[in-house]
Amino acid sequence: MVAMPSLHFFRWVEQLKDSGIEIFWFDITGAGNLVERISWVHQITNWKLHWNFPGRVALKKKFPLIYKAIQKFNERSVSKAFEKQLKRIKPDLVHSFALYVSCTPIASVMEKYPKLKWIYSSWGSDLYYFQHSKNHLKDIQRVLPRVDYLFTDCRRDHHLALEHGFKGKFLGMFPGGGGFDLKEMHSLMLPHAQRNLILIKGYEGRSGRAIPVLRAVATLKQELLTFKIIVFGADKATENFADKHELASWPNFEVRGKISHMEVLELMGKALIYIGNSNSDGIPNTLLEAICMDVFPIQSNPGGVTEEVVEHGVNGLLIRNCEDSGEIAHLLKKGIALAGNPTLRSFHSENFKRSIGRDVVRQEVLSKYEIALKDSTKLFG
Repeated sequence: MVAMPSLHFFRWVEQLKDSGIEIFWFDITGAGNLVERISWVHQITNWKLHWNFPGRVALKKKFPLIYKAIQKFNERSVSKAFEKQLKRIKPDLVHSFALYVSCTPIASVMEKYPKLKWIYSSWGSDLYYFQHSKNHLKDIQRVLPRVDYLFTDCRRDHHLALEHGFKGKFLGMFPGGGGFDLKEMHSLMLPHAQRNLILIKGYEGRSGRAIPVLRAVATLKQELLTFKIIVFGADKATENFADKHELASWPNFEVRGKISHMEVLELMGKALIYIGNSNSDGIPNTLLEAICMDVFPIQSNPGGVTEEVVEHGVNGLLIRNCEDSGEIAHLLKKGIALAGNPTLRSFHSENFKRSIGRDVVRQEVLSKYEIALKDSTKLFG
């Protein structure tokens, strides 16, 4: 497995524990440490530097140009380091998570071994956002024809992969971090009558669009007086906007920075409405968590992806223009009316929830790996 150290990756790998499949993880960043959470996995980390010299971090901060020049000689090549491990481990399969992070850096090596089976898991904006960049599109169209198997988190990205040269076997559509622990989530859920929290994902970056949501909230002060509003995962831009527009001074408004996954789930269990807004994504894991915890979602719909799981006006609302704060304000008012309807016990299908539960997804994912392993050849003997 080739991936950066991330929660989604660790959760995915955990599905294979006690499966009888021997797992090696090549940390593509090369700078991480061993991860206790997946201690049963053979971990290849901290390989990048020839010499982790004293004062390296301080030099990087104070004299970045000098540091960059030194690192040209001090950093090992990703492709050479990966090929060295490939020859040592002699794997049956290679599985890369995210195209630019974990496929492109090793593409030249995988092209040298065309019979070695390669799985690619598409994440987030991998295909939808980067297809519009000429240089990134070249990477997409180089990697996809070499890839033998594909996992996605949405139908949209399967179609995009086919458009851009994928000719292999589609292994299916699953949440990027594997299935969800429905029992744990249920234990954190308050009855709807006790929920008065509006939860907003606060990232404003390349794709995140939290600020248009906050603009909408700012116009609805009177309508939102009886609700608690929490913005989580906020970055500096979001915090600055909240301060500048006096949202932070509202007694019922709170901005939180990066919080743990458990804290997110605890907030979800108290939330009546969840708002996520971006200009590009796959099926957001946070959206799926909201669905599992029976929160009414208001979510952007880049490339028609969210409509795969949310029916507008029935089990959520779709934001058509992620930059339009007027539209978002209108949807929020509508969402309050729908989510507050006492005759609605559950917004989301119990069958759908079960389909993304941990046990169901784990069994299906393991069956897909079995297919790929049967197809693989003992390339290294």
